[in-house]
Amino acid sequence: MTAIELITVCGIGVGLAMDAFAVSAVSGSVYRQLHIKHALRMAFFFGGFQALMPLLGWLAGEKLSIFIASYDHWVAFGLLALIGGKMIYEAFKIKNVEDEPQDPSNMGVLLTLSVATSIDALVVGITLTLVTKFILEAVLLIGIITFAISFLGWQLGKRAGHVFENKIEILGGLILIAIGLKILLTHLLK
Repeated sequence: MTAIELITVCGIGVGLAMDAFAVSAVSGSVYRQLHIKHALRMAFFFGGFQALMPLLGWLAGEKLSIFIASYDHWVAFGLLALIGGKMIYEAFKIKNVEDEPQDPSNMGVLLTLSVATSIDALVVGITLTLVTKFILEAVLLIGIITFAISFLGWQLGKRAGHVFENKIEILGGLILIAIGLKILLTHLLK
């Protein structure tokens, strides 16, 4: 993997991890009875699903690539801009977790949160072939980044509350839009 590919994959990983970061931060601030083992399990699930979903998206994208090869950069830009825009939009609609508690120490809740925070990664996986040919390394890196960011979110939530989660969602959305724009410009300026 080249340095540019590595930086791009890391940027995608950070952008995708912002949902998990926000959920982890809120969980850390609201559920004071949770311990480090809960944070590690939450980070493991979030990281695992963030690695699995883009892999599934990539597999689907491989089937579509022959049909969209001439305009794949537009598709990648559109998908990343759409997901980034959705994250920014949702940042302004974050509900207060105290109103509807979802205890992440419950396995069913944790699985639901893992799918919910990683569903965007499924769509992003379709665009991964435009970023790198090292798909397994890329999804592993995305999973590791999400694990670390989720755990960090839980720690920050324990200490600072959930003051920043909507700003983090906005940052994640902007990162994904910027990566989509980079893919588009790279292909248009060849």
